[in-house]
Amino acid sequence: MRKVLSKDGTPIAFDQSGEGPPIILVVGAFNDLSTRAPLAAQLSEHFTVFNYDRRGRGASGDRTPYAIEREIEDLAALITEAGGSSSVFGYSSGAVLALKAAASGLAISRLALYDPPFLLDDGFPKLARDVSARLTELISSGRRGEAVELFQTEMVGIPAEIVAQLRHAPFRPTLETIAHTLVYEATLLSDMPVLAEQLPSITVPTLVISGGNSQAKMGSAAQTLADALPTAQHRSLEDQTHDIVPAVLAPVLEEFFAI
Repeated sequence: MRKVLSKDGTPIAFDQSGEGPPIILVVGAFNDLSTRAPLAAQLSEHFTVFNYDRRGRGASGDRTPYAIEREIEDLAALITEAGGSSSVFGYSSGAVLALKAAASGLAISRLALYDPPFLLDDGFPKLARDVSARLTELISSGRRGEAVELFQTEMVGIPAEIVAQLRHAPFRPTLETIAHTLVYEATLLSDMPVLAEQLPSITVPTLVISGGNSQAKMGSAAQTLADALPTAQHRSLEDQTHDIVPAVLAPVLEEFFAI
């Protein structure tokens, strides 16, 4: 593991593997670089892969107050480390961050996004703002488990009975450890109206991917996003859910990033 300093001095930890054109992996909620390690391993057969911990997770540092701009600067530091330009893969809310970075003018050569939650209808951005405030309160009072469950039910849409069952899952302590970063995710999701206005300016070749068995709203969101971007295409992966299966996704990314 190595580290690079972001513009505000925050250390950002990353693993680098493979040889070839660079790709940076941007994870979503409840993820750190370890959860994307299997995908990084497959892609590293053809590319130089930068798999990093977003700020506040794993070995990366953090500073308050949070701002989307700071996360964009983190990605900019990694692009510099990668040689000045790089392809970027964004997963879930990490796809939203990747889009915001592209809109800010970072040197992103190609952009691939998996199940981006580009949700504008049904008051979703307003809900995300409300959830962000409630998450902040829960974290400040040490109620990390409740913060995890709030995000799972209201942002992800997991039924309450399933969330209750997950309380005893072996990965639950890990989720609570990074629960404070759920505020960051909710902040990103609340910024969707601003992102919608920025989309016409994003001319990077983009592949928007959705899981064929993901929630229906995710497939619709992916198609809406692809239609709004000037140089994007949408591809649905049959039988795939919101969870990434490297053996299925990696060949799709390899084909797109190799062009």
